[in-house]
Amino acid sequence: MSKISKFFKGGGSAASKGRKGPSPQEALARLRETEEMLSKKQEYLETRIERELAVARQHGTKNKRAALQALKRKKRYEKQLNQIDGTLSTIEFQREALENSHTNTEVLKNMGYAAQAMKKVHENMDLNKIDDLMQDITEQQDVAQEISDAISNRATFGDEFDEDELMAELEELEQEELNKGMRDVRLPSVPSTSLPSRPASTRKRAEDEDEMKKLAAWAS
Repeated sequence: MSKISKFFKGGGSAASKGRKGPSPQEALARLRETEEMLSKKQEYLETRIERELAVARQHGTKNKRAALQALKRKKRYEKQLNQIDGTLSTIEFQREALENSHTNTEVLKNMGYAAQAMKKVHENMDLNKIDDLMQDITEQQDVAQEISDAISNRATFGDEFDEDELMAELEELEQEELNKGMRDVRLPSVPSTSLPSRPASTRKRAEDEDEMKKLAAWAS
């Protein structure tokens, strides 16, 4: 078992056990400070790597020993840079997990406050009284609806007669007036003496005129 595992499993001192742990805000602040420090260290190592690479190029084949020493230093810096990259990834993951945990804790705390407030509000409520109140409200709404319906309906005073009977009586009156009017009309009397017959010459002339009209109509 590694020393780190022993330490986290219970290898800490009694003073550290009795000491209260840091708050989430303090831990997040420390992690951000560590990230900032490692980022500056990254920039420094990148600069040193570029510098050692320039030294190795400068010496080249002229001074192989100096060039090799510069390349070795560059390799060490690159190794440290890779380690810092891994450390930063771990710290970033830990910071995000802590932020999420802190957010969840605050959410649960606020939900607990809301639950307590609801419980306090409901302490003064009686379900039986609420049922009675809702029943009274429903009854009053029904009464109000009946009153509105009664007011809005058209008054029917004096309208209890059958309209079909009234129409039949009106038609009888109209027929009586029509019959009375027909009786009051006087037709002209037929003359008792016979009408004089037409003379033969006049009848002949009329027949000729009729024939001429027929011929004219046929010719046209």
